[in-house]
Amino acid sequence: MQRVAVKDGLHEIETQLRRLSELERRVLAKLLRRETVTRDTVTTFDEQLSVGDRVADRMAAFGGSWTFILLFLVTMLAWIVFNEMTAQPIDPFPFILLNLGLSCLAALQAPVILMSQNRMASMDRLDARHDYEVNLKAETEIGGLHEKMDRLRERELAELTVLIERQTQALARIEERLAARGMG
Repeated sequence: MQRVAVKDGLHEIETQLRRLSELERRVLAKLLRRETVTRDTVTTFDEQLSVGDRVADRMAAFGGSWTFILLFLVTMLAWIVFNEMTAQPIDPFPFILLNLGLSCLAALQAPVILMSQNRMASMDRLDARHDYEVNLKAETEIGGLHEKMDRLRERELAELTVLIERQTQALARIEERLAARGMG
């Protein structure tokens, strides 16, 4: 009879293990081996970046900075002033060459910024998955601690119950002795 119960219990555990995702299985394995799941996801992610990815990130960081905006404005103003003050301008008003340059800059800058944003979104997903792993392990550990505390509380309650029973019996014996002596 006991073998059947154990076999049913093992079958239930196997069924529940099959329902777990790969990530949950990995966390469970680390939990059983008492390994940590925390890691530096930024370093992990950065190790996977190609040279092109790093260049695109730097370009996107520079393109979204005040330095770029100020440099851009100074360059545009210098271009306009130079072409207005020169007797033989390279790009006379309406500054068609300047417009072409700005269009090319925008056409190149937009995909670079999108590539960088896509990588940041991938990084955010990696962070979220890592946070889930850490939270899952913490939740499992906390559940285990609750079980230990409950068992400890039950054991202490049983010990206190036995102690109270002994005290009650001792008190009953004292009352019987006092009654037998006629003092009660």
